[in-house]
Amino acid sequence: MKFKPINDRVVVKPAPAEEKTKGGIIIPDTAKEKPQRGEVVAVGPGKDDKKMTINVGDIVLYGKYAGQEMNYEGTDYLIMREDDVLVILDK
Repeated sequence: MKFKPINDRVVVKPAPAEEKTKGGIIIPDTAKEKPQRGEVVAVGPGKDDKKMTINVGDIVLYGKYAGQEMNYEGTDYLIMREDDVLVILDK
């Protein structure tokens, strides 16, 4: 990774949107929901001497409108504060 977030920010690579429902129905592009799950690819050093609790490689859930979208070398990412992450999922 050629970028490093500052302070308490993390960079998340969103999971791809679901292509089919569990029942096998194909979801058209216009009806796909924005994913709310992703993998952390970069973590800042923290802020005000508070250590970050999120690590690179963690799978996280975040709010529907959390973060700032960014495209870097053809890949979409979200930059958000650690507080915008709701849950770290077990692997």
